[in-house]
Amino acid sequence: MQRPPLRQAKSIENVFNSAYWHLSQQDFTIAEIRSKLARKTENVEWIEQVVAQLIERNYLKSDFEFAKLYCESAFSNEIGKTAVQHKLKVRGVSSGDIDAAIEQVVEQQNVNFDELASSRLLSRFETFDGISKEKVYAQMTTRGFTRPQIDQALSQHPEKNSLRSKMAIKAEKAELATEIIKLYRKGKGQMLILNELRQRLIDVSDFEETLYQLELAGDIDFYQSCKDQLAKKSYDLSDYKDKSKAYAYLARKGFTGDEIKETMSPVQD
Repeated sequence: MQRPPLRQAKSIENVFNSAYWHLSQQDFTIAEIRSKLARKTENVEWIEQVVAQLIERNYLKSDFEFAKLYCESAFSNEIGKTAVQHKLKVRGVSSGDIDAAIEQVVEQQNVNFDELASSRLLSRFETFDGISKEKVYAQMTTRGFTRPQIDQALSQHPEKNSLRSKMAIKAEKAELATEIIKLYRKGKGQMLILNELRQRLIDVSDFEETLYQLELAGDIDFYQSCKDQLAKKSYDLSDYKDKSKAYAYLARKGFTGDEIKETMSPVQD
């Protein structure tokens, strides 16, 4: 929904009043005030006169002073350097003023970003229950900390050994038999299934026993599955090259040598 147009200023006093009203709400950068006054009037000369007098009367801070105060507040609230740089740039402050302000505040307040990251991590995450490693990194990055700073903060966290990846958390909740059946139904053999489960960090210590129980229950039959997968192809098993290709195909699907040989046995001598 578009905002209704502002009543246009008829005099420079109207422009001053608009600027004073905005600055009474919160601090703005010079670029932000210019943008707001441009909605009030198209008279660029009025805008520049108002901005100049606001700076002269200390109603409007220079970009450097604005950036410096912003840095002081941000660092005290455990916001890192990169987030500060991004926010100030979006608000129209030049890179030169941003870097100079950060440098001055860091020196005056003896800011240590490694310590800031550690403090932020501890205050936000007493434990890592129910949260993944990826989410921790994402949140800390959004707060303006670099990967090395986050790594260092994590190395000092008392619960660091409990932090797990999203994959590991998901794997812990996985039920081995269910996961085997899912992959089996996709036409994958037991060797490929085993490798995929390992890659997904699922505990496969009971893999052989689980397979045995599923076979007894009739939930899986790799010999039949091997035949079904071969039937989807048009290999001529009487041709040596095609036969070799068929064997390689089924092996890539994860079927065992015995399963492949039985599947191809009808055409064997």
